[in-house]
Amino acid sequence: MKHSLYIKFILTYLIFGFLSFFVIATLSSQMTLNHLTKKKAETLYREANYISTNFVRSYYSKSLNTQSLSTIHSHFQALDTYLDASIWLLNADGTLLIDSDIGYFEEPSSVIDAFDLTDMGNQYYMTGDFYGMFEVEMLSVATPISYNFKTRGYVLIHTPMSNLYRERDSILNITYLTLIFIFVLSLLVLAVFTFTVYRPLMKITEAARQYAQGNFKYELSIYEEDEIGELADTLNYMAHELGEMDEYQKKFVANISHDFRSPLTSIKGYLEAILDGTIPLEMLDKYLNIVLMETERLNKLTSGLLTLNSFDTKRSMLDITSFDINTVIKNTVSSFEGRCREHHISIELLFDTRQQLVSADIGKIQQVLYNLLDNAIKFSPDHSQITIETTLRHEKVFISVKDEGIGIPRDCMKRIWERFYKTDLSRGKDKRGTGLGLAIVKEIITSHGEHINAISTEGVGTEFIFTLPRVAEKEL
Repeated sequence: MKHSLYIKFILTYLIFGFLSFFVIATLSSQMTLNHLTKKKAETLYREANYISTNFVRSYYSKSLNTQSLSTIHSHFQALDTYLDASIWLLNADGTLLIDSDIGYFEEPSSVIDAFDLTDMGNQYYMTGDFYGMFEVEMLSVATPISYNFKTRGYVLIHTPMSNLYRERDSILNITYLTLIFIFVLSLLVLAVFTFTVYRPLMKITEAARQYAQGNFKYELSIYEEDEIGELADTLNYMAHELGEMDEYQKKFVANISHDFRSPLTSIKGYLEAILDGTIPLEMLDKYLNIVLMETERLNKLTSGLLTLNSFDTKRSMLDITSFDINTVIKNTVSSFEGRCREHHISIELLFDTRQQLVSADIGKIQQVLYNLLDNAIKFSPDHSQITIETTLRHEKVFISVKDEGIGIPRDCMKRIWERFYKTDLSRGKDKRGTGLGLAIVKEIITSHGEHINAISTEGVGTEFIFTLPRVAEKEL
């Protein structure tokens, strides 16, 4: 069910609030009443002991007389007002002698036949109607009066339990109000949680759903400066990168389809023409060479894709050795002598030292030089010059390949490393190119942990500069 986690959280919160009130209304209520009863009983018991010791014990040391009961009754009445309780004096047989609310009795007027102090057990107080003597619930405290090691009577103090109930209720009311206040404050916490955690999580969930459906343009609008905001920024960045990757993949498929379709169409067309006799036998070699050229183009395209795939899947292992980069440059240049002679292009080599040792994969660096030099010749006019230079700076060897060709437009510079990308200016000259050469160069240099940059001006020329780590002769 949608929002089930949030609903569970709300229900848990409400159940917690209800249980809190229930516990206070039952368990806490009874515990509070027991505590107040015990405290009140302790207070009354001390008063009963005080009365027994100071006012009543002397009564049992002489003959009963009216004066003595009258005096005790006067003290009982004074303490009755102070304690807000009824004070009784009973003989050992349960005969009521003094009741502070009524008076004293010279003749026995009331006998509590069922009175037994042992009914209180190990306590000194009891609650109830005290053997039917009261119509309401009372708290009764009793203390014995002893003389000559014999119990002569009892002092009892009775106070209504309603007073304790009111005191308990006043305490509970304060507790209820405090709990309500805490509950309201917790609602604020719930509101903060809703706006700062739950709603952003819902937005993030919706964003993840949109991204899963391929809608990478969906923008997650969370601008908090906390972990949630950081997560939202990360998801937005991820969506942007996935969107660019998606666009790149679409362009990649379109480009590779186009680059495979063109030579395949040519091959198919020429072969069909040869088979149906459209092409005369004397021109057969010409068109077979065209088919061979297109086949080589497909082979070159496939090899380039396999090379890039090896870098993408991180399976390409570099065979790092130390070698002289100047020698590698000379060998690479020699393989282009025929093309340079055909177009009257000269290549100038500028080395700051006779030998420049570097640490790299010699095969991969040869491929880099081959691709850069191939591009330089391809886009250079006849009777121009290409300059290759090596320079040592800060333990790095800088290799530069500079031509005097058509140059690269400024708005295309950022895209020259993309796979299958060709500038509009290059399309007329680069009939056989795959658009993978510079992408391969970039991947190779990056896999070495080095950098490559391009500087170009339209109509003036282009210079590619990459670095390799230098190796001192003493390290060999």
